[in-house]
Amino acid sequence: MPTLGVNIDHIATIRQARRTVEPDPIAAAVLAELAGADGITAHLREDRRHIQDRDVRLLRQTVRTHFNLEMAATDEMLAIALDVKPDYVTLVPEKREEVTTEGGLDIVGQLARIGEIVDKLQNTGIPVSLFIDAEPAQIEASAKMQAKFIELHTGKYAEAQDETSKNQELNFLAQGCEQAIKAGLRVNAGHGLTYWNVYPVAALPGMEELNIGHTIISRAALVGMERAVREMKQAMMG
Repeated sequence: MPTLGVNIDHIATIRQARRTVEPDPIAAAVLAELAGADGITAHLREDRRHIQDRDVRLLRQTVRTHFNLEMAATDEMLAIALDVKPDYVTLVPEKREEVTTEGGLDIVGQLARIGEIVDKLQNTGIPVSLFIDAEPAQIEASAKMQAKFIELHTGKYAEAQDETSKNQELNFLAQGCEQAIKAGLRVNAGHGLTYWNVYPVAALPGMEELNIGHTIISRAALVGMERAVREMKQAMMG
């Protein structure tokens, strides 16, 4: 079974709705780890809509599993990552107008730029994961720039409206996973996964970690963080 990285962005979303100090995403990360989370993920967006710089620094000091910093491939974010030194960085696409990340990075179209950032991070000992769609050309480009990981975008699978479409998207992910592993990449996945659709992705051969946020935070609002995390780990086991 893959490990579970809990994304705590939306604890910060609730806090920022009132521009106050609670709920604190640092406390949420502690509770998630106590419940069995294998890692903590946070996305520092350029517009700071939820996670703040202060959160990133405190998470680096308090997370006891591993801390995955999601960020755009910009000079500002690169400087923050090199200073904070998370356990690994996931490079993600980012548009200011989007509600959430809408798709994978275009590695093929940005080889030079993303390759430069991957090199700067990995040369200082920070492994890089690239958030991409499971497209053969994107996987090949990710391997070419020697990223340690890819994170397969599972949004289309999660949004599939019928079993035929869902199975097609799952097969697409399975093929991407197989190609990536053969190319020497380690494979994570995430986006849109819920308690009801997570198991087939968790069961893909070679899948190492699932990064899941919204559905866990939604359930945590009703039943508490520790129970929400434990129930997700159970759901991943089928």
